[in-house]
Amino acid sequence: MKANEVLAKAFAMPISSPAFPPGPYRFVNREFMIITYRTDPEALRAVVPEPLEIDEPIVKYEFIRMPDSTGFGDYTESGQVIPVRYKGRKGGYVHSMYLDDEGPIAAGRELWGFPKKLASPELRVEKDVLLGTLDYGPVRISTATMGYKYRPLDHEAVRSALMEPGYLLKVIPHVDGSPRICELVQYHLEEVTIKGAWTGPAALELAHHALAPVAQLPVLEVLSGAHLLTDLTLGLGTVVHDYLNR
Repeated sequence: MKANEVLAKAFAMPISSPAFPPGPYRFVNREFMIITYRTDPEALRAVVPEPLEIDEPIVKYEFIRMPDSTGFGDYTESGQVIPVRYKGRKGGYVHSMYLDDEGPIAAGRELWGFPKKLASPELRVEKDVLLGTLDYGPVRISTATMGYKYRPLDHEAVRSALMEPGYLLKVIPHVDGSPRICELVQYHLEEVTIKGAWTGPAALELAHHALAPVAQLPVLEVLSGAHLLTDLTLGLGTVVHDYLNR
């Protein structure tokens, strides 16, 4: 393989059989359950990197079902997003993500810097309850429940919230173990269609785990629950802060 051929093929690892295809990445019937809760402000400040700023000690715990995803297939995800501000603009910092499919784990980490780890999340309807669970190995580390389609939410308000920028801390090591890339990345959801949006009574329980520390941001009070059905495209990111170039 000539050097120019290496460069022409070099968009993902391994070069002979990439773990994911080039984008764009379109998601059809992407389903969310989002439990918004109040947490310990000191614990929150300990995990949100500068230059992002926190207004309130709030966390959004998400379960996301993705049955039809370009290049990634059918998978489920769970994790925590923290409402933040960057240069005065509202957005969300993705603190943790756990999912059950190798392709989007590799793409998420290598392209954007999503903090993805392998685990076993599930989102399903159990009679009159929307149920989300997350297992790390044999250990149950989160359980969320929500009344199924109790009351509708305003679609335009939901769409506006989803269009707010997301922020990621992308870390790629050098061959000597030092950081080669350490950047704050901004991304957006694009071409968002809201097919359904509901709220209802909600509950969330988190358990401590050494390698999946979702309970590091404890649940002090559940504020709301949202259940969304959408089509959307996950846009590629831009670097807004380089920690190695100060």
